[in-house]
Amino acid sequence: MSTATNIDATAVNTVAWLSDPDTTIVVPVYQRQYRWDIGGCEQLLADIRSVSDSHDRELHFIGSILSSVGEAPGDDLVLIDGQQRITTLMLLVAALHHTIRETDPALAAELEAVLVRADDPTRTKLRPHRAWADVFQDVVLDRRTADSTLRDSRFDDNYAFFRSQVGPDEAPRVWRGLQRLEHVAITLGAGANAQQIFASLNSTGEPLRDHELIHNYVLMGLSHAEQTQIEEDFWLAIEQNTGDAIGAFWRHYLVMLTGREVAVAGEHGVYSAFRQRFPRIDLDTLRAHAAQWRAYSEIYRMLRDPAAAGDDELTRHLTYVNTFGRVAYPLVMRALHDHLAGLSDRSTLVTTLEHVQTLLLRRTVVGLGNDRLIARLCRAREEGPDRLVHAISRITPSDERVRVSLKYGDLPHAAYVLGRLAGVAGPDGLDVEHVFPLAPGESWTGDGTRAWRDYSEDEQNSHRALAQTIGNLTLLEEPLALRALDESFPEKKRLYAASGIDDTRALTDAAEWTTAAIIARTAALTDRFVRIWSRPASVLIDDDGLTPILDAVRRRGWPQGWEREWDYTEYRGEHWEVHDVKYLFHRIFTRLWADDRASVVRFSENRGGPIYPARSWNGQWDALDDDNFLYMGWDSKYMLTAVQGVLDEAGIAHEVFVKYSYIGAAM
Repeated sequence: MSTATNIDATAVNTVAWLSDPDTTIVVPVYQRQYRWDIGGCEQLLADIRSVSDSHDRELHFIGSILSSVGEAPGDDLVLIDGQQRITTLMLLVAALHHTIRETDPALAAELEAVLVRADDPTRTKLRPHRAWADVFQDVVLDRRTADSTLRDSRFDDNYAFFRSQVGPDEAPRVWRGLQRLEHVAITLGAGANAQQIFASLNSTGEPLRDHELIHNYVLMGLSHAEQTQIEEDFWLAIEQNTGDAIGAFWRHYLVMLTGREVAVAGEHGVYSAFRQRFPRIDLDTLRAHAAQWRAYSEIYRMLRDPAAAGDDELTRHLTYVNTFGRVAYPLVMRALHDHLAGLSDRSTLVTTLEHVQTLLLRRTVVGLGNDRLIARLCRAREEGPDRLVHAISRITPSDERVRVSLKYGDLPHAAYVLGRLAGVAGPDGLDVEHVFPLAPGESWTGDGTRAWRDYSEDEQNSHRALAQTIGNLTLLEEPLALRALDESFPEKKRLYAASGIDDTRALTDAAEWTTAAIIARTAALTDRFVRIWSRPASVLIDDDGLTPILDAVRRRGWPQGWEREWDYTEYRGEHWEVHDVKYLFHRIFTRLWADDRASVVRFSENRGGPIYPARSWNGQWDALDDDNFLYMGWDSKYMLTAVQGVLDEAGIAHEVFVKYSYIGAAM
């Protein structure tokens, strides 16, 4: 049997590998810069704590680390793949070392063996990308002084996070977990093709999708018999109920459950949100959760196929909701669940479905987007029916705006709108008919006298501008619609007279079809429109420009343009000229420190920061008083999450909004 002579792959203990005096690593210049943010560090620390608390034989696999050997004996390993993980582990070890070096010399020596070279303790074992190597070494070796020039970097951010989370008492626990990490060390000889092997490790095969990662996460760690039971009792039913929409199901379920938006693109946002909501759980708890997942998947099946509801009225309203796609599914899922569980009556459910349609339709009519709306409504619903109505009303355009848009704008979802106006159960067998055709022929006439070619240019342009408005549209049975296509208005009237739809037959009362007739019919239909899709009247706010703070987008690092991310902030009715997350972070915490200190203290104690009794490491600090200090050196994602969390803790998050600037919206 032949063996590979240019590649050596060995399963090793990660800390033992790093602690080996012969292990020195350099990141090549072609590698990307260090990119892990605090969210990744938070997950890594949770995994380390989990494996530390498990039985002695359990280990945690962190993947493969790919490196190549130098040409001469004793040369550094060149790190080809694994830079992000190794760098983050080094920052965690450095944070532990600096926390306990004065109180536990023995543990400090073990930690130092991971960090510094045996031949030169003034140099770290890992030397990152050359542009940031000095910054990394200053952080790991604690060479920053209080008067050093501060430089925002991911190394500082993540180091500060680990310092804030692990105190002296917990350091041995985290060190125990670190010692249970293992990886496959792949070392390439001089004859190996590093680029080809790197590409094979990272690009070969179809990447796992979020729902597949969730499936693996749920079953991993169970015995084969337990896996089979969960699979047969729950997972197969979830897959059957959701079909090819299983990924969307998990996203909508998590939005419903958390009241927070869940990212779709990149970084497995749905999977990450699932792991945060459902950390490692025992088998009995897993069964209880899985029963809920299965129940909601059955509701999801009804949403995708309203006929499965087995109730004509519900089927009709769910079909109406589907006119707008799946955007409202998280809110409708919970409303359906509560009705089926006997927690709400039919009228409450129908009212919610009507309000959802009104919100989505009115916003579409006036040209507003419907993205990032439903999470806030899910939060409001958890606070009670009145709060939900209030939240819907706040973001539903007013009658005045709707009237203007219907008068001059194209009618969206025309078949749905005209069908409900006409009292038609569904648009099957019906076509949307343009009374004045979109492309009239030269001989078309609206009065039986003047032909289209004789209309002035202004008259023609006026007709074309109103062609897609509600006043020029009606529903007509398909056979009649085929005959009416492009006909002049006198001929169309004879076909309209044969229709079974009252609104269409009423068109025969018009003597001629002019722009004045279109506008008059628009006014009449608009009166009915605002009654059918009536706006909840609990508040007099038509607010389409403000984003609730809990729905603000959390960006990675310090993106270009972050200094002007928002035009302003609205804090409980106050107008703040606050344009970036760093300033908002500082202002919110200092304001709440004065107004509601107890909430700030609870949040900081539960989260492990960002307020501390001392300036425990070098960095950017602000003194709240003589005994409490706010650390300001976090990345923007952490800062925004902290702002959201402390406002939620204080119970006033629903009263804080940001207005995104053009620059922020375009990023």
